[in-house]
Amino acid sequence: MAKMFKNLKSLFVIEEEGPTDKKKLVGKKGQTSKTGSKSKSTSSAGGPTINQSKVGDPGRVTPKFINVLLKAMEQNNLDGFDYLEYKQSLKSLKKMPMDEQTRYQSAFAMAQTMGATPAALLQTAQHYIDILNKEEQKFEEALTKQRLKKIGSKEQAIKKLEETIKVKAEQIKRLTQEINAHQKERDTLKKTIQESVIKVDSTKNNFIVSFDNLVKQIQGDMENIKKYLK
Repeated sequence: MAKMFKNLKSLFVIEEEGPTDKKKLVGKKGQTSKTGSKSKSTSSAGGPTINQSKVGDPGRVTPKFINVLLKAMEQNNLDGFDYLEYKQSLKSLKKMPMDEQTRYQSAFAMAQTMGATPAALLQTAQHYIDILNKEEQKFEEALTKQRLKKIGSKEQAIKKLEETIKVKAEQIKRLTQEINAHQKERDTLKKTIQESVIKVDSTKNNFIVSFDNLVKQIQGDMENIKKYLK
Protein backbone atom coordinates (compact mmCIF):
# COMPACT_ATOMS: atom_id res chain seq x y z
CA MET A 1 0.00 0.00 0.00
CA ALA A 2 2.82 2.42 0.89
CA LYS A 3 4.64 1.56 -2.34
CA MET A 4 1.45 2.18 -4.29
CA PHE A 5 1.02 5.59 -2.67
CA LYS A 6 4.64 6.48 -3.42
CA ASN A 7 4.19 5.50 -7.06
CA LEU A 8 0.96 7.48 -7.24
CA LYS A 9 2.65 10.51 -5.72
CA SER A 10 5.47 10.32 -8.25
CA LEU A 11 2.94 10.64 -11.07
CA PHE A 12 1.73 14.07 -10.01
CA VAL A 13 4.19 15.76 -7.66
CA ILE A 14 7.50 17.15 -8.83
CA GLU A 15 10.11 19.41 -7.33
CA GLU A 16 9.75 22.87 -8.84
CA GLU A 17 12.96 24.77 -9.40
CA GLY A 18 13.20 28.20 -7.83
CA PRO A 19 14.01 29.98 -4.56
CA THR A 20 10.71 28.93 -2.98
CA ASP A 21 11.19 25.24 -3.85
CA LYS A 22 7.43 24.66 -3.93
CA LYS A 23 5.71 21.48 -5.12
CA LYS A 24 2.92 21.69 -7.68
CA LEU A 25 0.42 19.46 -9.41
CA VAL A 26 1.74 19.48 -12.95
CA GLY A 27 -0.40 19.12 -16.01
CA LYS A 28 0.16 19.82 -19.66
CA LYS A 29 3.47 21.54 -20.41
CA GLY A 30 4.17 22.15 -16.73
CA GLN A 31 1.01 24.13 -16.09
CA THR A 32 -0.67 23.77 -12.73
CA SER A 33 -3.62 21.40 -13.10
CA LYS A 34 -7.06 21.85 -11.57
CA THR A 35 -8.82 19.23 -9.48
CA GLY A 36 -12.28 20.06 -10.82
CA SER A 37 -13.70 20.28 -14.28
CA LYS A 38 -15.22 23.67 -13.49
CA SER A 39 -14.33 26.56 -11.22
CA LYS A 40 -16.47 26.93 -8.11
CA SER A 41 -17.27 30.25 -6.50
CA THR A 42 -19.44 29.12 -3.61
CA SER A 43 -19.68 26.12 -1.34
CA SER A 44 -22.74 23.96 -0.82
CA ALA A 45 -22.12 24.41 2.91
CA GLY A 46 -22.19 28.16 2.57
CA GLY A 47 -18.50 28.65 3.33
CA PRO A 48 -15.46 29.53 1.21
CA THR A 49 -14.18 27.02 -1.33
CA ILE A 50 -10.59 26.03 -1.85
CA ASN A 51 -10.67 27.97 -5.13
CA GLN A 52 -11.25 31.17 -3.16
CA SER A 53 -8.15 32.68 -1.58
CA LYS A 54 -7.68 35.45 0.89
CA VAL A 55 -6.80 38.74 -0.80
CA GLY A 56 -3.04 39.04 -0.98
CA ASP A 57 -2.59 35.31 -0.31
CA PRO A 58 -2.77 33.30 -3.56
CA GLY A 59 -2.09 30.06 -1.70
CA ARG A 60 0.42 27.37 -2.50
CA VAL A 61 0.60 23.64 -3.03
CA THR A 62 1.55 21.91 0.20
CA PRO A 63 2.66 18.31 0.84
CA LYS A 64 0.00 18.02 3.56
CA PHE A 65 -2.96 18.54 1.22
CA ILE A 66 -1.34 16.75 -1.71
CA ASN A 67 -0.99 13.66 0.49
CA VAL A 68 -4.63 13.89 1.63
CA LEU A 69 -5.89 14.13 -1.95
CA LEU A 70 -3.63 11.40 -3.32
CA LYS A 71 -4.55 9.06 -0.47
CA ALA A 72 -8.21 9.55 -1.38
CA MET A 73 -7.37 8.60 -4.96
CA GLU A 74 -5.40 5.60 -3.72
CA GLN A 75 -8.27 4.40 -1.54
CA ASN A 76 -10.63 4.65 -4.52
CA ASN A 77 -8.29 3.15 -7.09
CA LEU A 78 -10.22 1.25 -9.75
CA ASP A 79 -9.41 -2.34 -10.58
CA GLY A 80 -7.75 -3.13 -13.86
CA PHE A 81 -6.06 -0.77 -16.30
CA ASP A 82 -7.38 2.77 -15.87
CA TYR A 83 -6.26 6.37 -16.14
CA LEU A 84 -3.60 5.99 -13.42
CA GLU A 85 -1.91 3.09 -15.20
CA TYR A 86 -2.08 5.09 -18.42
CA LYS A 87 -0.44 8.03 -16.69
CA GLN A 88 2.28 5.68 -15.45
CA SER A 89 2.91 4.73 -19.06
CA LEU A 90 3.07 8.41 -20.01
CA LYS A 91 5.64 8.96 -17.28
CA SER A 92 7.79 6.04 -18.46
CA LEU A 93 7.88 7.59 -21.95
CA LYS A 94 8.64 11.09 -20.73
CA LYS A 95 12.40 10.72 -21.12
CA MET A 96 12.06 9.35 -24.64
CA PRO A 97 12.86 11.72 -27.53
CA MET A 98 9.30 12.18 -28.77
CA ASP A 99 6.78 15.00 -28.87
CA GLU A 100 3.72 15.09 -26.65
CA GLN A 101 1.29 13.72 -29.22
CA THR A 102 3.56 10.78 -30.01
CA ARG A 103 4.03 10.09 -26.31
CA TYR A 104 0.27 10.01 -25.67
CA GLN A 105 -0.30 7.81 -28.70
CA SER A 106 2.53 5.46 -27.76
CA ALA A 107 1.25 5.12 -24.20
CA PHE A 108 -2.22 4.38 -25.58
CA ALA A 109 -0.83 1.72 -27.90
CA MET A 110 0.47 -0.09 -24.82
CA ALA A 111 -2.82 0.56 -23.02
CA GLN A 112 -4.80 -1.04 -25.85
CA THR A 113 -3.11 -4.32 -25.14
CA MET A 114 -4.71 -4.13 -21.69
CA GLY A 115 -8.15 -3.47 -23.19
CA ALA A 116 -8.13 0.29 -22.69
CA THR A 117 -10.13 2.67 -24.87
CA PRO A 118 -10.07 6.51 -25.01
CA ALA A 119 -13.58 6.59 -23.57
CA ALA A 120 -12.59 4.31 -20.69
CA LEU A 121 -9.52 6.43 -19.93
CA LEU A 122 -11.61 9.60 -19.89
CA GLN A 123 -14.26 7.92 -17.74
CA THR A 124 -11.73 6.69 -15.18
CA ALA A 125 -9.92 10.05 -15.17
CA GLN A 126 -13.26 11.71 -14.41
CA HIS A 127 -13.74 9.17 -11.61
CA TYR A 128 -10.62 10.50 -9.88
CA ILE A 129 -11.70 14.09 -10.44
CA ASP A 130 -15.01 13.17 -8.76
CA ILE A 131 -13.07 11.68 -5.85
CA LEU A 132 -11.05 14.89 -5.53
CA ASN A 133 -14.24 16.94 -5.70
CA LYS A 134 -15.65 14.91 -2.80
CA GLU A 135 -12.48 15.63 -0.83
CA GLU A 136 -12.93 19.31 -1.63
CA GLN A 137 -16.49 19.19 -0.32
CA LYS A 138 -15.33 17.41 2.86
CA PHE A 139 -12.62 20.03 3.30
CA GLU A 140 -15.11 22.87 2.83
CA GLU A 141 -17.48 21.34 5.40
CA ALA A 142 -14.62 20.95 7.89
CA LEU A 143 -13.49 24.49 7.13
CA THR A 144 -16.98 25.83 7.75
CA LYS A 145 -17.06 24.08 11.15
CA GLN A 146 -13.65 25.54 11.99
CA ARG A 147 -14.81 29.00 10.96
CA LEU A 148 -17.86 28.68 13.22
CA LYS A 149 -15.71 27.38 16.07
CA LYS A 150 -12.74 29.73 15.80
CA ILE A 151 -14.21 32.77 14.06
CA GLY A 152 -17.98 32.66 14.44
CA SER A 153 -17.91 32.76 18.24
CA LYS A 154 -15.48 35.68 18.18
CA GLU A 155 -17.67 37.51 15.66
CA GLN A 156 -20.61 37.05 18.02
CA ALA A 157 -18.45 38.36 20.88
CA ILE A 158 -17.52 41.40 18.77
CA LYS A 159 -21.19 42.03 17.96
CA LYS A 160 -22.08 41.80 21.64
CA LEU A 161 -19.25 44.18 22.56
CA GLU A 162 -20.35 46.63 19.89
CA GLU A 163 -23.88 46.59 21.33
CA THR A 164 -22.45 47.11 24.83
CA ILE A 165 -20.28 49.98 23.57
CA LYS A 166 -23.33 51.56 21.92
CA VAL A 167 -25.40 51.27 25.11
CA LYS A 168 -22.60 52.69 27.27
CA ALA A 169 -21.93 55.47 24.76
CA GLU A 170 -25.60 56.44 25.03
CA GLN A 171 -25.29 56.26 28.81
CA ILE A 172 -22.22 58.51 28.68
CA LYS A 173 -24.11 60.94 26.46
CA ARG A 174 -27.07 60.96 28.84
CA LEU A 175 -24.82 61.31 31.89
CA THR A 176 -22.89 64.12 30.20
CA GLN A 177 -26.16 65.95 29.56
CA GLU A 178 -27.20 65.39 33.17
CA ILE A 179 -23.80 66.61 34.42
CA ASN A 180 -24.10 69.74 32.28
CA ALA A 181 -27.60 70.34 33.68
CA HIS A 182 -26.35 69.80 37.24
CA GLN A 183 -23.44 72.19 36.64
CA LYS A 184 -25.84 74.86 35.39
CA GLU A 185 -28.07 74.28 38.41
CA ARG A 186 -25.04 74.50 40.71
CA ASP A 187 -23.91 77.75 39.10
CA THR A 188 -27.42 79.18 39.47
CA LEU A 189 -27.50 78.16 43.12
CA LYS A 190 -24.07 79.72 43.71
CA LYS A 191 -25.28 82.95 42.15
CA THR A 192 -28.47 82.86 44.23
CA ILE A 193 -26.47 82.21 47.39
CA GLN A 194 -24.14 85.09 46.59
CA GLU A 195 -27.08 87.40 46.02
CA SER A 196 -28.73 86.14 49.23
CA VAL A 197 -25.54 86.68 51.23
CA ILE A 198 -25.32 90.23 49.95
CA LYS A 199 -28.99 90.79 50.77
CA VAL A 200 -28.65 89.25 54.24
CA ASP A 201 -25.53 91.26 54.98
CA SER A 202 -27.25 94.39 53.76
CA THR A 203 -30.25 93.64 55.97
CA LYS A 204 -27.94 92.95 58.91
CA ASN A 205 -26.10 96.18 58.37
CA ASN A 206 -29.34 98.11 58.07
CA PHE A 207 -30.58 96.57 61.30
CA ILE A 208 -27.33 97.36 63.14
CA VAL A 209 -27.31 100.94 61.94
CA SER A 210 -30.99 101.36 62.88
CA PHE A 211 -30.35 99.66 66.22
CA ASP A 212 -27.34 101.84 66.96
CA ASN A 213 -29.25 104.92 65.97
CA LEU A 214 -32.11 104.18 68.35
CA VAL A 215 -29.85 103.06 71.18
CA LYS A 216 -27.77 106.23 70.81
CA GLN A 217 -30.91 108.33 70.94
CA ILE A 218 -32.12 106.55 74.07
CA GLN A 219 -28.70 106.72 75.65
CA GLY A 220 -28.62 110.43 74.83
CA ASP A 221 -31.93 110.92 76.55
CA MET A 222 -30.66 108.90 79.53
CA GLU A 223 -27.62 111.14 79.80
CA ASN A 224 -29.79 114.25 79.62
CA ILE A 225 -32.16 112.92 82.31
CA LYS A 226 -29.24 112.28 84.60
CA LYS A 227 -27.88 115.67 83.79
CA TYR A 228 -30.99 117.80 84.01
CA LEU A 229 -33.23 115.97 86.47
CA LYS A 230 -31.46 116.06 89.82
